[in-house]
Amino acid sequence: MPRISLPSPDVMNPEQRAVYDRIVSGPRGKIQGPLRAALHNAELADKWQALGALLRYRTSLPPRLSEIAILVTGRGCRSPFEWYAHRLEAEKAGIETAIIEAILADQTPSGLSDDDAAVYHYAHELIQHKSVSDRVYAQALARLGEKGVVELTALVGYYTMVAMTLNCHEIPLPEGVAPAFPLPQHAGLT
Repeated sequence: MPRISLPSPDVMNPEQRAVYDRIVSGPRGKIQGPLRAALHNAELADKWQALGALLRYRTSLPPRLSEIAILVTGRGCRSPFEWYAHRLEAEKAGIETAIIEAILADQTPSGLSDDDAAVYHYAHELIQHKSVSDRVYAQALARLGEKGVVELTALVGYYTMVAMTLNCHEIPLPEGVAPAFPLPQHAGLT
């Protein structure tokens, strides 16, 4: 059960419905995950979906590299919904099952190409340490260029926000889908 209501089209106000219609008529084709929560503020949801569409579909990063970074982010943030949604996208992007399973196990995948490795290490360090070492930065810069490194950083940051929203509001997985790992525990929080 989510912690908040998730507006359905039949109860949306005109501003919410306009954003909903833009989302479902765009490359996503549907609304799920954090945008369902963001619709409580139509302007936020609209800006959110625009940034997400830019980072997912209109950067210099090919889908394979974007999905590696998103999987690392989803796993690092322990977001079952983000993992579920982007595992499917990673498979569509041709990411091998062994790489996906290694990321799920929070292990460095073997057999990564140089580009894959640069993105994996960059995203992993950024999630774990909130920055990256000079060595990892230089490798990503050499493989992706300045524009690519800026886009990769923004992608990890965006999907961290997505993961936090999914986790905090406990946005449910589709019916019948088991989480790949449990949500972070609330222990110690008051």
